[in-house]
Amino acid sequence: MAFKLTPPYSLDNVPVYHVPLEEGILGKADRNGSILINKDITDPKQEKDVINHESVHVDQMKRGDLDYDDKYVYWKGKKYLRSKMKEGSPALWSPPLAWEKEAYNKKS
Repeated sequence: MAFKLTPPYSLDNVPVYHVPLEEGILGKADRNGSILINKDITDPKQEKDVINHESVHVDQMKRGDLDYDDKYVYWKGKKYLRSKMKEGSPALWSPPLAWEKEAYNKKS
């Protein structure tokens, strides 16, 4: 008789690195598919929230909706000049950043 064995762990192929980041930056989704977390985050819930948020950006890049370089963010075929936007917290968005809406709507 055969049965299905469910492992006691979940698979997550996205590497997470705790690194020094610029002031006010909690995390970044890197173009290589990894997530960078500010090394100063000590609260496990905040860390989980940041990973969940940045995971959305990793998924957006995998889908081909999001990409970026030093000068531009590319969202669904449109190019946005980074020097003209305030990235980070939704309180800084002017105008709102479309790729961030999906990530901030993700619940832990």
